[in-house]
Amino acid sequence: MMTDPIADMLTRIRNAGFAGHRWADVPLSKLKVEVARLLKENAFVYDYKVLNDGRHGLLRVYLKYYDGRPVIRRLDRVSKPGRRRYVGADDVPRVRNGLGMSILSTSRGLMSDRAARAARVGGEVLAEVW
Repeated sequence: MMTDPIADMLTRIRNAGFAGHRWADVPLSKLKVEVARLLKENAFVYDYKVLNDGRHGLLRVYLKYYDGRPVIRRLDRVSKPGRRRYVGADDVPRVRNGLGMSILSTSRGLMSDRAARAARVGGEVLAEVW
């Protein structure tokens, strides 16, 4: 039984990037699709696609490389099942002085840190990417 599916997704993407794979396959969920959408919008991954495997479905995330190295240098889970991390609208973290991105779960859905600051909303910090 998996207790933290988001951490599993991030680990699969991180490992596939360091191994030089073109894509990473992840079990499907709506939250994972939204995380992949944010990664694509912020140019950390090339694309993503929802595949039907005849069971529950797969999310295929196509990884992006620059000069043979993965674009995603670090992908960390911040809020964990045993220790959640919530921030207010004024305390949304900046990652690498704006070069990275925080993924927040807000009352308006999943957002990047820039979008959350612009909308003046806080929420749970799910992950940090740079």
